[in-house]
Amino acid sequence: MKSSKYVDDLQKKTAGELSEELVAAKKELFNLRFQNATNQLDNTTRIKDVRKNIARIQTVMTAKKEA
Repeated sequence: MKSSKYVDDLQKKTAGELSEELVAAKKELFNLRFQNATNQLDNTTRIKDVRKNIARIQTVMTAKKEA
């Protein structure tokens, strides 16, 4: 599966790299929402994918903090 491979890649990253990835994903989500509001976004499912990726990143970050 694509998502499990993504999670495996996230688990190999350090806390700093994860926070950078989270910031980049949040910026992408903001841009996608802005494009959607101005009717410039063709693939609206990308918003859903980015939101799920943000949740995955946050989950891995929480798991690393607890470990």
